[in-house]
Amino acid sequence: MYYLLAALTAVGFLVCPYLVFHNAPIEPQMGFIQKIFYFHVPCAWQMLFGAITCGIGGAVFLFKRKPWADRLTTAASELTVVFGALVMTSGPLWARKAWGHYWVWDARLTSLLILFLTFLGVMLARRYAGPAGRRIAAGAALFGAINVPLVYVSVRIWKTNHPSNTVVTTLSPAMRLAFWLSVLTFTLLFVLMMWTRMRTGRLEDEVDELAIAIADRGPAAPRKRDAKAPEEE
Repeated sequence: MYYLLAALTAVGFLVCPYLVFHNAPIEPQMGFIQKIFYFHVPCAWQMLFGAITCGIGGAVFLFKRKPWADRLTTAASELTVVFGALVMTSGPLWARKAWGHYWVWDARLTSLLILFLTFLGVMLARRYAGPAGRRIAAGAALFGAINVPLVYVSVRIWKTNHPSNTVVTTLSPAMRLAFWLSVLTFTLLFVLMMWTRMRTGRLEDEVDELAIAIADRGPAAPRKRDAKAPEEE
């Protein structure tokens, strides 16, 4: 199943560029730069999905202390930061052409930046906060996940430069095909990376348990040398 998922992801990344750059028409107002849309929006969705997944893992770990929940929190926080970095890079490139500025402090962009920084903090806490890092990261992940609905509805509550959430319903059929295939491909990539990171986390936990078991046994006693007869020495 793992290799099938990897193969489907690879096929998706082979087909998507053709559909985006050859099949999908150029948007009349923004021109060629609009094609960042097919990359930017799927990454943003995976960022939000990763934040929700991380929050769920954090909640389970806080209340149930399940080891798999800690691994889920760790993996999801890292993927949220990875996809968040892609969003925070591709968005300003698109904004420079659309708005004339790389960044504006509107509600959608500001709330998304706060979300990114929160999960960057989750990742750093889990890695560097010592023995309490698991609980700190889990609590911060749960707090960060609460921000996801605010990010989504921000364009409805406040007046923003950012396009509304319904823009995908106005796409032409050729644009719609390229967009939804891009969403599917990035979703497959997210699941594949999550699967890989969870497996790696389980191996890391097994190595830690083995190291603790070896440390608890203490140093091995030195072996006594066999006594030899004087004539043999």
